[in-house]
Amino acid sequence: MKTFSLPYGKEHCTLTVPDERLAGVLLSRAHEYKATKSEDELVADALANPIGSPKLSELAKGKKRCVIISSDHTRPVPSHVIMPQLLRELRTGNPDIDISILVATGMHRPTTQEELVAKYGEAIATKEKFIMHVSRNDEDMVSIGTLPSGGECLINRAAVEADLLIAEGFIEPHFFAGFSGGRKSILPGIASKVTVLANHCAEFINSPYARTGNLENNPIHRDMLYAAKAAKLAFICNVVIDADKKVIAAFAGDREKAHEAGTAFEMKLAGVAPVPADIVVSTNGGYPLDQNIYQTVKGMTAAEATCKEGGVIVMVSACEDGHGGEDFYRILKDSTNLQDTMNTILARKRNETVFDQWESQILLRILLKHDVIMVTKAPQQMIEDMHMHYTDNIEDAMAMADAILAKRGVTDGSVTVIPDGVSVIVK
Repeated sequence: MKTFSLPYGKEHCTLTVPDERLAGVLLSRAHEYKATKSEDELVADALANPIGSPKLSELAKGKKRCVIISSDHTRPVPSHVIMPQLLRELRTGNPDIDISILVATGMHRPTTQEELVAKYGEAIATKEKFIMHVSRNDEDMVSIGTLPSGGECLINRAAVEADLLIAEGFIEPHFFAGFSGGRKSILPGIASKVTVLANHCAEFINSPYARTGNLENNPIHRDMLYAAKAAKLAFICNVVIDADKKVIAAFAGDREKAHEAGTAFEMKLAGVAPVPADIVVSTNGGYPLDQNIYQTVKGMTAAEATCKEGGVIVMVSACEDGHGGEDFYRILKDSTNLQDTMNTILARKRNETVFDQWESQILLRILLKHDVIMVTKAPQQMIEDMHMHYTDNIEDAMAMADAILAKRGVTDGSVTVIPDGVSVIVK
C-alpha cells in the first residue's frame, strides 16, 4: 500500500492506494526543490538585481504617489515576506512617497481586516493605507484603451492616478491564462467587471491555447499583456512557492521580462507527463486555495488532463466558504441538461459574457467527460446541485469511484494521485 497525506483546508487527510492499482503520482518538483537562501534573502536578492529594470528605489525618486497592487485572500502569496521589502525599497529611494496598497480582488469578495492581518502581519495591516478593488463599482473605473480582443480596458482609478504602479504576486500554473503573476495583477486583478467579462469570453476559454502552462497564441494572455502595458505597470516582484507556501525563488523587475524568467523557472519544476488512469485523485493545495468550489475547478483541470475518458475524478477540497460565486453556482444548479447548458455558453459572443460563465464552462467541460466526487466540507445539497457527488471522507470517495466504474465494467481501476493539483502542468 502507498500512503499519501493530502492537503485539505488547514489540515490533511490520508489516502491509501494498493500498490497494484497505483498508476502514478504527479508531483511538482517545487515540492522537493531546496533553495540555498532564506525567503527574505531570495526576495532581497531579486530586488537588488532586477531583470530589465532599474532598482525600485531608483524608480521611486521624484514620484509623489505609488500604488502597490497586491493579491487578495484567495492567493497564497507570502505578502508578509514581500511587502515589507517593497515598502522599504520605496522609502529608501523616496522617504516622502505616498504609498497605497491596492488589493487585487478581481471578481472576488473584498478581503476582510482579519484576512489582511493574516496576510501582511499586524503592523502593515493596521498602519499602511489599503484600497479594496471592487470590480462592480463602475464609478471607480477608468478607461485606458481597447483590448486586442475588442473589449474596453477599464481599471481601478487608484492605479491610473498613481505616478508609480508596481505589483507583487506569485507564479503558478493557471488553467486558462497559462500562468499566474505578472500581467494578471492588472487583468483581472484590478479590472472592471466589463473588462474581465470580455477577456473571459466563451470563445477564449474554448481556445486550445488557453490552457495550463501555455502563453503562446493564448488570447487571454494577449489581452492581459496589453492591459499591463496600458496601465503603465512599472515593476513587479513575483515569487515561486513550494507546497508549504514558502518562497523558493523570486523574480523582480520589468513586468514582462521578470515574469518570463519566473515562468521559465516554474515550467521546469511543474511540468509533468500524464499518467492515464481510471481514477484520478487531486487537491487544490489546501488553504487558502481550496476555500470554495470556484477555485477548486483549477485543481480539477490537472486531473482532467490525465483521467481516462469516462473515468472518475476525486477532488479533495475543503470549500468551507461554499461555492465561491452565486452566478457560477446558479448556472450549474439551473442546468437540466449539461450539454445544452454548454451549448448556450458557447453561443454567447464576447460582449454577452455573464458573470462566472468561464468557471461554469470549464466545470461543464469536465463533467461532460467525467464523474466528479467531492471530498469536502461544503454542504451536500450544494455539491449535488452542481452535478457532482458528495462525501466528507476520502475512503468513501474511493468506494464511490469503484462503484461508478463497476457499473461500466471496470474493476480494480487504476489510480493516479496528484497531491497538489494547482502546482502541476500536465503536458
